[in-house]
Amino acid sequence: MDELKAKIHKAQSEGDIASLYILEAQAHETFDDDTLMAYYANILDLALERLTNALENLERLDMNEVQDFATLRALYEYAVEHYSAGAATDASALFEVIGGLSEDEAFNSAMKIHRSACDAQIPFDDFIEEYVDMNAVQEGGKFYISFFTKEIA
Repeated sequence: MDELKAKIHKAQSEGDIASLYILEAQAHETFDDDTLMAYYANILDLALERLTNALENLERLDMNEVQDFATLRALYEYAVEHYSAGAATDASALFEVIGGLSEDEAFNSAMKIHRSACDAQIPFDDFIEEYVDMNAVQEGGKFYISFFTKEIA
């Protein structure tokens, strides 16, 4: 456990979100729920710091760069967490920001659909059930929901 903690602290001190995601499975096997919550909070803190820096410097994130990819993943998971908790307005704003932050057009398009679902006040479970092609999402191998069955009116 000490070796894992040392790796995590090193990744945190270097702002290495990607390494923290690589250590995720080990963290799940090793840590209790409270420690895992702190682990994910650290990932989110690093992602929010990278978001702030990107916005201040008018930079866009490149999915082909591992830290940018990990940052977008963390921010997307944060937005989905808000959406699934019923905070659709907050989630909509997050989807808008991260969609505009990425250089990846497929990701940006998917975030627009997520945002539309939030703005239409479609509950998250209904969004998944009625608008998302989960088989295609699982086969697609992306970290975000990227295949949809119909448009949001």
